[in-house]
Amino acid sequence: MRLDIITCCPQFFESPIKHFIFQRAIKQQLLSIYIHNLRDYSPYKHGKIDDTPYGGSSGMLLMAEPIANCIRALQKERSYDEIIYLAPDGELLHQDLVNKCSLKRHLILLCGHYKGIDERIREHFITLEISIGDYVLSGGELPALILADAMARVIPGVISDASSALTDSFQDGLVAPPAYTRPYNFEGNKVPDVLCSGNHKAIEEWMQQETVARTQKRRPHLLENAE
Repeated sequence: MRLDIITCCPQFFESPIKHFIFQRAIKQQLLSIYIHNLRDYSPYKHGKIDDTPYGGSSGMLLMAEPIANCIRALQKERSYDEIIYLAPDGELLHQDLVNKCSLKRHLILLCGHYKGIDERIREHFITLEISIGDYVLSGGELPALILADAMARVIPGVISDASSALTDSFQDGLVAPPAYTRPYNFEGNKVPDVLCSGNHKAIEEWMQQETVARTQKRRPHLLENAE
C-alpha cells in the first residue's frame, strides 16, 4: 500500500512514521508513506495556502488551488483508489471501513486545517470523507495517523501473529473479552479458573459470553447487527 498524505504541517509526521507499526510495515515493504507539504504547491507569494471565507465567516479556510495542484501532480504519476479527506462531518471511522481501505493500493489522505477546505475540492476531488468522532481538532493530521495506523495493522504480514489482529475489538462487530497474563495472582485478584483449565471449548464459550456481556455494557448498539 502507498499512502500520500497532503498537509500544511509536514513536520507533524516525522516522529510517528519512524516508530510504532509504521516502521515495521515499511521495512517489510508492505507500506510506503509520502508526506507532501501543501505550501510547495501554492501559486501565491510566500507559499500562501489559506484565506478568509466568502460571506464574512470567521476563521481561515484552505484555498482550492494548492490542494488541486498537489492532487493533480500525484494523479499524473499514478491512479488512486480513493482520495480521502479527514473531515469532522465525514463517515465515522469503524473497523469495516478500515478493513476496506486497507485493501486499496494507492490512497491520498488530505488533512484539513483551520476551518477546513474550500467546498469545491470536496465536490470535485474527494471520493471519501472520514471522521474519527463528533469533535473538532486543530487539523486532520491526527485523524490521518489514526487511519493509517488502523490500516497498517490489518495488512497481511505486518503483524507477525496474524490471528492477533483478527481477534481485536470490532473485527467481529463486538468488543473483545477481558484478557489476562502473568502473574496468576495479582494482589489477591486471580485469573479466572477457566482460562487456566486447558479446556479449549470451555474457554471459547467463556470468551463468547464475556464478549457479549461487555458489548452489551459498553457498546449495546453493536449487538443489533451482530450474529
